[in-house]
Amino acid sequence: MQVLHQLPKIEDKNLIVGNESADDAAVYRLSDDIAVVSTLDFFPPMVDDPYDFGVITAANALSDIYAMGAKPLFATAMVCFPKGLDLDILATIMKGSIDKLKEAGIVIAGGHSIEDKEIKYGLSITGKVAPDKVIKNSSAKAGDILILTKPIGIGVITSAIKSGKLKEEPPLVFAAMRELNRAASGAMVEIGVNACTDVTGFGLLGHASEMAEGAELTVRIYSKDVRIFEDADKFVMKKKNRPRAIESNKVFLGDRVSFSEDVEDAMRMLLFDPQTSGGLLIAVAKEKAERLLSLMATKGVSGFTVGEVVDRREFVVEVF
Repeated sequence: MQVLHQLPKIEDKNLIVGNESADDAAVYRLSDDIAVVSTLDFFPPMVDDPYDFGVITAANALSDIYAMGAKPLFATAMVCFPKGLDLDILATIMKGSIDKLKEAGIVIAGGHSIEDKEIKYGLSITGKVAPDKVIKNSSAKAGDILILTKPIGIGVITSAIKSGKLKEEPPLVFAAMRELNRAASGAMVEIGVNACTDVTGFGLLGHASEMAEGAELTVRIYSKDVRIFEDADKFVMKKKNRPRAIESNKVFLGDRVSFSEDVEDAMRMLLFDPQTSGGLLIAVAKEKAERLLSLMATKGVSGFTVGEVVDRREFVVEVF
């Protein structure tokens, strides 16, 4: 974002969502009825199993499309792969992505690869949405209820695995990373919500702050309502289990966040924890919140309330 602010402002009447905001994907109007939604995401492996890496990468990339209330159409792949490394590893990564994309009803239609010192893999997803149905992260309204669709603590748990503190993959954490946000997206589109973003690398507070700043409002997070994965609060208290992004997210947010004195130290850190294929953070009118939660439940989504949106205060995000 620091670099984007230095670039010239893009002037195009058909660009509905561009880089002037912190939205999850770009949206470009093709006609009165159809807009193209485009996103790109890639990173080094966050898990040891190549197949799981491909699955989680696909779920993570698709999440940007679902957060905009859009339908994915196809994907293209980006590969950085070391010379001399067994190509079966790459084939297994891509097999994982292909299987997860098939679940979403789309295919990999092409891509590009280069040699690199380490594996990096990602996907660009193209989707579609009606121009007047785009769900932005900047359109929350005062009085909205905030709903999150997955617990937090993914970054800490995966770091604990890498540091040897966890010998086995916690099934709930890995199931959450593999899970598409499709059902949650379908529910919010059906009910009608004001804003949405997916919670990924900037953590819950980082993405909540983008939502608040875009709408020129303040977001209140009630920490006791935020669900965390089992033992994440225990692991985060050990420095070796903390992803480096926890500290960089804290620095990035600076003095835009305030904490009530009774917020526990473990929760403070987990609120900055970077998520991979995290849940959707949805701002919905208060009178629709229970209907949305009920509809999500019928679709197998365990959504839960984490806060509310209020008029702008001294801080962009307040944590109680």
